[in-house]
This record gives sequence, structure tokens and C-alpha cells, in this order.
Amino acid sequence: MPKVRIDPQVSPFPMPVTLVGALVDGRPNFTAVSWINRGDWKPPSIMAAMNPDHHTTRGLRENGTFSVNVPDRRLLAAADHCGLVSGKKVDKSGLFTVFYGELGTAPMIEECPVCLECRFVKEVEMTFDHIFVGEIVNAYAEESVLRRGKLDNVAADPCILLMSDSAYHTVGEKMADAWSVGKGYKKK
Repeated sequence: MPKVRIDPQVSPFPMPVTLVGALVDGRPNFTAVSWINRGDWKPPSIMAAMNPDHHTTRGLRENGTFSVNVPDRRLLAAADHCGLVSGKKVDKSGLFTVFYGELGTAPMIEECPVCLECRFVKEVEMTFDHIFVGEIVNAYAEESVLRRGKLDNVAADPCILLMSDSAYHTVGEKMADAWSVGKGYKKK
């Protein structure tokens, strides 16, 4: 099928809605981040593209730790709020019930079905945002979103951001098993 040129700023990929947390001046702060993805397999790592001047990035650098929290649809308005207001001007420490894991300085959100506790590894400077890389030290999930001890992403009800319509969506139906559906594929 023929293609037409479109704006190169397009983001054709669904992006997870997450809340990245860090202690700033001794208080938990959270910012909404959707430009985020796994970075490596072993040790497990995550990459988040964030403005280097955000209040949260200051805490991330100072403490060497951060969290990635995955809100469900019940927390979508609160997550969006965290992306609309700056922790430099608004105290976001009371928005959620906070808990800490092994590292002791990465604030995680009790209300989020899934939380990752991360050790800050590297900052990669880009033109506008910086990519912050962290090693996932621990992962936490509510038992209600586990199936046979493994995370059930559909049960966790994560939200995704689609830039094509500037809207939040939910995870859809299963299409096929990964690393399996392509076995025996032949071009028609």
C-alpha cells in the first residue's frame, strides 16, 4: 500500500502511563512519564526519557534511586495531575500512600498494582530530554494481578497513552502468543 509523508514527531507506539518517584528534599515526588521502556535483560533495567530539569530528576540524581509505578484506570486522573503540575510548586507527597523497599529512598505508590524499585545507573544527554537508566532492583505487585506467580498485565489494568489522538487507553485483547505465532510462517 502506498505511503504518504506525515509529521516526523509522530509516535506510532503505545506508551505506558507510569509515575516515576524520587525523594526530593526528603519528600516523595512523582511525575508522569510515558516515554519509558525496558532497557536490558540482565540485570533488568529500565529507561525513562525525562526533562533533566524536572523536580523528580533532581531527587533521582541526589539519592541514586527512583521508582516506576504503574497506575491502573482508578489512578489515571491522579497520574495525569502529576504530569500537569511541578513538584517545585506543588507538594505531591500526600497524593498517594507511599512505601519503601530495600533501597530505602525510592518512594513507591501503594495504590499502584505494580511498582519497580530502581537504582540509578546512567544519564544519557539528548537534545531536549535526557534518558535516565536504572537497574530494577525489586519489583512489587498486588496478588490480585498475579497468575501462577507471574504478572498478568490485563489484570493490572495499565493505562497507555497514544499520541495519535492524545488520549489514554487500556490494554486490549490478546492476539497471539509471542515467540510462537510466527513459527512456520511463510510469505503468501
